[in-house]
Amino acid sequence: MAAIATPQTSTITLSLPSDVIDSNTSLKFTPIPGAPLGAVVTLPDGVTDPSLLNDKDFDELKSGLLTHSVLVIPGMEDLHPTSQYNLTKRMDPTCGAGAYGHAKEFRHNKSVLRRDGVSVPYQPQVQVLGQGKFEDHCGMDEITLRHPTHFDFHNEPLTDKEVEDGYTRFYRWHIDSALYGLSPPVCTTLLGIHVPDSTKTMKIKYEDTGDEIEIAQAGTAFMSTVNAFENLSEEDKQMVLGTTVEYAPHPYIFISPARATSDGLTMVSEGKETPFESLPEWEESKVKKLPMVWTNPITGRHHLQVHGCCVYKLHLPNGKVLELEDARKEVHRLMRPAINPSNIYVHAWKKGDLALFHNQGVLHSVTGQFAPGERRLMHQCNIASGIDPVTTL
Repeated sequence: MAAIATPQTSTITLSLPSDVIDSNTSLKFTPIPGAPLGAVVTLPDGVTDPSLLNDKDFDELKSGLLTHSVLVIPGMEDLHPTSQYNLTKRMDPTCGAGAYGHAKEFRHNKSVLRRDGVSVPYQPQVQVLGQGKFEDHCGMDEITLRHPTHFDFHNEPLTDKEVEDGYTRFYRWHIDSALYGLSPPVCTTLLGIHVPDSTKTMKIKYEDTGDEIEIAQAGTAFMSTVNAFENLSEEDKQMVLGTTVEYAPHPYIFISPARATSDGLTMVSEGKETPFESLPEWEESKVKKLPMVWTNPITGRHHLQVHGCCVYKLHLPNGKVLELEDARKEVHRLMRPAINPSNIYVHAWKKGDLALFHNQGVLHSVTGQFAPGERRLMHQCNIASGIDPVTTL
């Protein structure tokens, strides 16, 4: 994986927050070398809390996010959870003071998300994620975190021998969103507070092609959904531009008994899903039906943006409706090229890295696993938007 080195930088001269004396500094975006998306951000001198940037600076930060899709701000290990919440919320003026983007789904005892983290008591929109036991963190006496791994989610996990040989998987390619009742968040922020040795690597094998990539242990993978769209045939582009994706009610509970494909793109259809009558109470009006393509409001480019694990139906522009298994197969066909090595960036976490990603412009996935005794602690925040994304033709 390419290191974050010293490529050409793009510099935007900005005014500074009122509490900063030196006004001759600038905000810099350094594209990540060799990656199809992402940039490292250098904040103006003296600015240690990006949530406090003045309006002009913040507009440039948001524009950079929607242009580069993933931003990394190093040295943020002391960022307070309330500042992280304020930063995340500020990226979308339509969102309210609501909770985590899928709080009820995250905590339900039958959800696939139920073991993935705990909430900061005084800032519940911020989730604590990671691996291992921690004491006296954010007012909590003791917490035990569990890094999600493909062993609990994939239909055919890696063998013991493959694990011994250093292999891992993309866990689940997804959008951070309830996909029921709430609109997808615009931005997710993810902060690395306690991070193991970032030089340790693992391997992912593409089972259908035999290709392999080497990544940092438990790196976060990001998919360019602009490339996902632009690499389609002209016929497929016209089709997806007119397609509506219907998600299952309470989708994370619906899919909980099922298992995923080995690339983490969608689910294997074996009839194991939770029957609708066994789901928590739901309303037809809250079932999410979203366009398959979302248009970036800054760049005008199209993003092929579909959560393949939660898809229930595809409503095609010719009036045909693809049901569960056929919908999954079609999503997999369309999205599989988007996770080719040239279309993804896997971030190697360092202590203090704050990643901001355009949740309406990328898909992402957990990778990797930790050895006994290894620990990691991270803070994540995203907040449901007040409006659904749209396709602009």
